[in-house]
Amino acid sequence: MSEAKPKRAPQIAVQNASTARNVPTAARMRQWARAALSVDAQVTIRIVGQTEGRLLNRSYRRKDYATNVLTFVFRDRAPLQGDLALCAPVITREARAQRKTVAAHYAHMIVHGLLHLQGYDHENDRDAAVMEKRERALLARFGYPDPYKSPETSAVHGR
Repeated sequence: MSEAKPKRAPQIAVQNASTARNVPTAARMRQWARAALSVDAQVTIRIVGQTEGRLLNRSYRRKDYATNVLTFVFRDRAPLQGDLALCAPVITREARAQRKTVAAHYAHMIVHGLLHLQGYDHENDRDAAVMEKRERALLARFGYPDPYKSPETSAVHGR
């Protein structure tokens, strides 16, 4: 969980397999991802619809619903390799419920997923506090408010 900047620019591919119209640009998503990565990495960010999101969550986590972000780690040492799957309808629904912009929630989910790729987790209160502090700092760089300010945001960590 180093905070040093990577020596090489991370390789970040963005795929949009969703029909959602409010998805941020690939350039914006890459900007958020680069800020979150503190080591060299090769990452694909895939925006999915409800059906694919549910299928991925069921297949890999045995949970039969679409979730906001899934992180798939293929290599856990530099250069890190992994994928993020972000479910567009879930992110849009959560953003509305949390009274924040869709862009702010996408930024949060990308940061959150990439911190998982780098070994952060939120399995206990201490680890969650460390991860949330890092998320807050990264999102503040882009002018986004504290994503954990309202009680509705506890769904991100399932607590």
